[in-house]
Order: sequence, then C-alpha cells, then structure tokens
Amino acid sequence: MQRPELVCPAGTPAAMRTAVEAGADAVYCGFQNATNARNFPGLNFTPDELERSIAHAHEHGTKVLLAINTFPPAGKVDLWREAIDLGARLGVDAYIVADIGVADYIARNHPDIRLHLSVQAAASSPEAINWYCREFGVKRVVLPRILTVSEIKQIASEIPCEIETFIFGNHGLMVEGRCSLTNYITGQSTNYDGVCSPAADVEYRRDDDGNLSTRLGDFTIDCFSCNETAGYPTICKGRYLTPARNEGYYAFEEPISLNLSSLLPDLMAAGVNALKIEGRQRSRAYVRNVVSSFRKAVDAIMAGQEPPLADLIALTEGQKQTEGAFKSKTWR
Repeated sequence: MQRPELVCPAGTPAAMRTAVEAGADAVYCGFQNATNARNFPGLNFTPDELERSIAHAHEHGTKVLLAINTFPPAGKVDLWREAIDLGARLGVDAYIVADIGVADYIARNHPDIRLHLSVQAAASSPEAINWYCREFGVKRVVLPRILTVSEIKQIASEIPCEIETFIFGNHGLMVEGRCSLTNYITGQSTNYDGVCSPAADVEYRRDDDGNLSTRLGDFTIDCFSCNETAGYPTICKGRYLTPARNEGYYAFEEPISLNLSSLLPDLMAAGVNALKIEGRQRSRAYVRNVVSSFRKAVDAIMAGQEPPLADLIALTEGQKQTEGAFKSKTWR
C-alpha cells in the first residue's frame, strides 16, 4: 500500500499556512477571478499572495495545486491563459482543470507542469479518463462522488494516471460540472463565473413569529423555525413546496457532509493516490481540525495501526454526515 497524498483546501493565505502546518501534503487554491469554481469575495489569492504562499508551502515540503477549473465562455479565453501563465511563473506544482481547451493550452505551453483533471470534468469511466490522459497528458483524475470503492478499484486497474477522491466536506451530488440552477436564478454560473449562490443575491427575512426565510434573488429557498439553524441558501439544498406535497422537503439534496474516515483503509487498498478534503470557503479552525485529523489517520494506517476516528460532526453541514455512494449504491 502506497502512502496517499493528503490534498487540503486553501481559500486564503492564512488557511494555506494552517493547512501546511496541520500536515497537508498538498494544498489547492485559486486566483481572485472567474478561473476557479470558488470565486467569492474575500476568498482566493492575489498574485503576490500566491507567490509568498507557494514559497512558504515549498519550504515545508508541501505542494501547491492551482485550480483553473471553470469553463471559459466562447471567445473569452484570455483570462484563463493569463492565469495559467502566471501560475507557471509563480511555481505551482500542478493545475486542476476541467475544460479541454484549458487542458490543451497547458499541455502545449507548460508540459513540464503536472495536469490534474478536476471533478468538474465529470470523468467517471476508464474510457473518458484514458482519453484525457492520451490527449493532454493528464497525471491525475479527481473522481466524481458517485462511485463505490469497488468501482474505484476497477477504474484504477484500467487507467494510466493517479486517482484522487474526496474524503470529507461538501457531498456534491449535483451533476459535476453541469449544474445550472444558480445561473437560472441569478444569471451567474458556477461553471463559467465560479459562483454558486452569489452573496449579493442572498437575503434573510424574519417574520413576526420569529421564523426565518432564506432567499436567493426572487426565490424563497427555505424557511426555518425559531429552533432551527438556518443554512446558506443554495438551491440544491433548499426545501420546497410542490402540488404533490403540503410541506417543504429537500427536492434535490439534503444538507449533509461526506465523511469517509472509516473507509480510508479500503480507499488506500483500492489504489487511491490522493485523498481530498473539501472546504475552501471554510474557516481556519475547520482546516486545522479536519486536516490534522486525517493526517493522524493516514499515518496510523501506514504504520499498520488502527486509525483514530476524530469526531468531526460539528464541522459537517447540517451536523449530518454520510459515506454516500462510496459504500453502497443503495444510498439515496
């Protein structure tokens, strides 16, 4: 069993330092623009910040992976090319990409820098992954969160590149790289603009009884009683009324987080090369606790010991967690 790389989120320079100090083998981040799929105010890196952060990470033996994982609109590719060239000058260790045009530009202009295929590309079959490897020299694929461990093991035996899987954070079961819900309501796209439920369109309203409604644009996403904790209004995790149901229900996906801590030995034995923690929008406390917990677990497994399973429920969405499709296709 090979030691997998622990890949950790870095939404800010402070979060990157925290991830490095907590034991990350690699951190992933993005610039403050539409080239990455977490393009929110207050997040991400300026060129100067990324240059300093890369130097700090490399001093501690940590790799830096640059997310260029959105899809450029037709005829508007300059921003993506500039981000790629800038990342190369700053010394990133790999790019995480989804768009084939972006992948082609990197393969032709920066062939010495590793190319990782983003989960946004939604490549979940050996045929698709092999095509990306053949055409663009992809070295690693981040698999969608829809596969069982046995399916991952089978894929690993049929492809020439490394495999990365999510192990903690956003469950993300919407069709990877193809979600258009936020674009329908706000006019901004997760996959083109890097924004899901932009903060400028979010509104909270409290009625006379103390109930809290969350809205996105002109649409009510959810309603919470005084005893409930209100979540951030993302369309896929809202509760809705329909003609067939008189009470609100999660029509798309229930707020819940992925936690595969108990499946780590199985994933590692299946040939997974990198374990990814989600959370570039989360706090430094989240990064510190989650990264250090999985660092200890991976090290224990490699030492032939029983991995310590930390209680991370307080850091999950809705204080609920699941192993999702990784354990069984019976999950719904």
